Order: sequence, then C-alpha cells, then structure tokens
Amino acid sequence: MLLPLLFLKKFIRLASLLFAVCILSFFLVNKSPVDPIQAYVGADMMRVGPEQREKIAEHWGLDKTPVEQFYHWSSAIVRGDFGTSMIYRQPVLDVIKDKFIYSFALMLAAWILSGVIGFLLGIIAAVKRDSWIDRLIKLYCYTLASTPAFWIGILLLLIFAVGLGWLPIGLGVPAGVLTEEVTVIDRVRHFILPAITLSIVGVVNVALHTRQKLIDVLQSDYVLFARARGEKGFSLIWRHGIRNIALPALTLQFAAFGELFGGAVLVELVFSYPGLGQATVEAGLRGDVPLLLGLVIFSTLFVFIGNLLADLIYLVVDPRTKEREAI
Repeated sequence: MLLPLLFLKKFIRLASLLFAVCILSFFLVNKSPVDPIQAYVGADMMRVGPEQREKIAEHWGLDKTPVEQFYHWSSAIVRGDFGTSMIYRQPVLDVIKDKFIYSFALMLAAWILSGVIGFLLGIIAAVKRDSWIDRLIKLYCYTLASTPAFWIGILLLLIFAVGLGWLPIGLGVPAGVLTEEVTVIDRVRHFILPAITLSIVGVVNVALHTRQKLIDVLQSDYVLFARARGEKGFSLIWRHGIRNIALPALTLQFAAFGELFGGAVLVELVFSYPGLGQATVEAGLRGDVPLLLGLVIFSTLFVFIGNLLADLIYLVVDPRTKEREAI
C-alpha cells in the first residue's frame, strides 16, 4: 500500500505544481514587453498593415483577453495540443522532441561525469583531510561554485578550440555538411566541450557533500570500533565509508536535475548547441510564446521526475524512509 500512496501524493503535488507553473508562466509571458505579432512577422514588419496584424492576432488568439487566452491554451494543453512554434513552424511537441535528443545526451554525459568525478574527489578530500590535497580540492570546488557556466564554456573554447584547435568551436555538427554525410566522430567532437563544461559545473555539490558525509562516517563510533579491531586503509573506507555515503550522493545527483537543466541552457547558448537550452533562449528573445510555455512545462516535468527518482531510490534502499512515509 505504500507505493500506491506515495504515487498518489506525488501525482497531486505534480498536478498542483503544473497548474501553478502554467498560470504564473502564462501571465508573465503575457505581460512581457515582447510583441508576439512583431516577433512572428520579423523583418517584414514594415510591409504588414493594421488589417493584417488584426488577422494574425485573430489567428493566434491574441485579440482575446488574457483570461480567455489562458482558458483556450490550457484546454488545448489538457488535450495534448501545445500549439505551433512561431519560429520553427512546427508543432511544439515535435520541436521539443527533436531538441531533447541533443540535450538529453549532453545532460546524461555531464550527469555521469560530474557524479563520478565529484564522488571520487569527495572521497579523496575526506581521506586526506586538512592536507594540501584536501585544501586544493576545496579551493577547486569553491572556485567553481562562484563561476558561471557560460564563463567556463568560453574559457574552454578559447583554450581547446581557438588556441589549440583540437576541437570545433561550436554547433552540434560541422557547418555546411549534409546530414547524411555527418559521421559519428563529427558529432562526438562537437559534443565533447559542451559535455565537459556542464560536468565541471556539476562536480561541486557532490564533491563537498561526499567529503563531509565521509568525514562524519569516519568519526563515528562503529568506525572507531572497526579501527580497534585492526581494520584500516582501503578495506575500512570501502566497508564502512563508501557504502554509507553512496546513497546520499546518488540521491543528490538525481535531485540536481534542475540545476543541470539550468546549466544546459547557458552551455548550449555558448556553444550554439541545438538543444532545449538554445531553443529556450530563442523562444524568449523572439517571442515564440507557444514554444516558450511548452518548454516551461517540459522542464518542470523533467525536474519533478528527477526528484521522484531520488525519493524512490531512498524508499527502496532505506527502510527508515518507508517507516516515515507510512506514518
């Protein structure tokens, strides 16, 4: 009975969250200074007369009151119709699906790299506590914590793309090359720098959290008892340390989906990578209201699923969580 109850609670939270996000995002976009009609027409604005503007507004439903617009838009969302993108002239769901393939590969690689590297750095820092290695790792983490993702991306571009010429400057594939002629190696070379940039940013939380957790474990009574029995070195760290800190670190990684998505927006913009991040910026700057609202809803679902996976892991692995949920 516990899992159905948990899913019911999560579903209610998701429904209320989506309702609040839809209302807030719709009226914020509606009150923004961006003119959707001007953004839709673009460079032909001077050739569009008042009558044509009225027809465009009527076609997109922009001639109605904000409340009526929200009612029609939300009704269409419930039916699974997110509208048509003004920029791409395609259904919003199709645009999100095409862009998500690039973003998911980028975020998955960064998620794995940042988790593994951050976990290892945290263990090393805890084992070498108060040594120069520990101070160096903490300095690295604190520096990254105050460094914007786009700045790291620009720095890596200057070093590895412009200076050394090892990797391409940006985009997801080589410019001017037909789709059927693009090789896997070409895609990987364009993928490396964005993935490294995003993973570098994600290392901080896992490393510092793992370091502190392992220090607490190594100072616990059962570890002192294990040392008294003669356990030491890697065996002690593995049996009593890593096993106790692995679950919190993994949970923190799943809960970091929101930060990962936010970082991907900036990284994709720097590298002109064709993912959801770049689509979000374009939709905001060019007034593509249907696409922007669709991306807001999708990102909300994405972050919520990450948090849900973290809760499920705790529920399955940690019996104390089951007891708390039952209460």
